[in-house]
Amino acid sequence: MAKAVGKRASSWSSKKWYQILSSAEFGQKPIGETPADDPSKVVGRTIEVTLGELDNDFSKYNIKLKFKVREVAGESAYTQFVGYTLTREYLRSLVKRRTSKVDANIKVSTQDGKVLRVKPSCFTIKRAKSSQIRAIRKVMEEVVKKRASELSLQAFIEELLSGKLAYQIYREAKHIYPLRKVEVRKTQILS
Repeated sequence: MAKAVGKRASSWSSKKWYQILSSAEFGQKPIGETPADDPSKVVGRTIEVTLGELDNDFSKYNIKLKFKVREVAGESAYTQFVGYTLTREYLRSLVKRRTSKVDANIKVSTQDGKVLRVKPSCFTIKRAKSSQIRAIRKVMEEVVKKRASELSLQAFIEELLSGKLAYQIYREAKHIYPLRKVEVRKTQILS
């Protein structure tokens, strides 16, 4: 039994700690650390951090950013932005009784050729009819595809995180049925 503990201790002593930095779009700020005995084992690891922690802004703690390590240089691990999601608690707080939640799943290409999957949600004031839900979903798809085709990946991500895209969807879809809130609940960069 003592040998196993000794092996475990020696395996930990051979590992180095690597500081994980956010992607260039987010200012390459430190977002965590990870141990590894070989730098190549760090590549491919993913880390989640809230936008609030990254920007030191309490109002943005409901947005979880996901980064993937792409390369290691020295004791720093550089990442690329993979996507984001809204926290489950925040999404649950938006769902109310006798209202409708309209979801969409849209695959778009940005101006610079990057492919993303964007998942916006609209929350109505009262329960909507199925024809109104279809019309709201169609408006969401049109607005997201139009904005993505006009912007680069970085500008599109900034518009998503700042809430500008959600506001544009709200402005267009509120004429179909009164809306309480619009959020883009998840975004994933596919290529």
